[in-house]
Amino acid sequence: MTLETFGGLAATTRRPPEVLDTATLPASAAAELTRLIAAAAAAPAAAEGDRARDAMSYAITMEDGPRTTTLEQSDATMTPAFTTLLTWLRARTAGEPPRP
Repeated sequence: MTLETFGGLAATTRRPPEVLDTATLPASAAAELTRLIAAAAAAPAAAEGDRARDAMSYAITMEDGPRTTTLEQSDATMTPAFTTLLTWLRARTAGEPPRP
């Protein structure tokens, strides 16, 4: 699973992607991740329009065998479900130990 962050005031600066190897997650964390992904995928983002040209954007890409799924949202269009998934992923890529 990969998290890419881009945009904002320094839009020309691309940050290195954050990567989580989901194969190393405990079963409970993997089940929670599956639930969070399904919730985020089911809640489409609102149209962005012109209201947040400097908003940060996020792309979360999941690879499952030959299948790749990418969810993209920005600070201006982010749904609560995507926010929950993003927060969960950032905690794991920052080195926080998975909850049992």
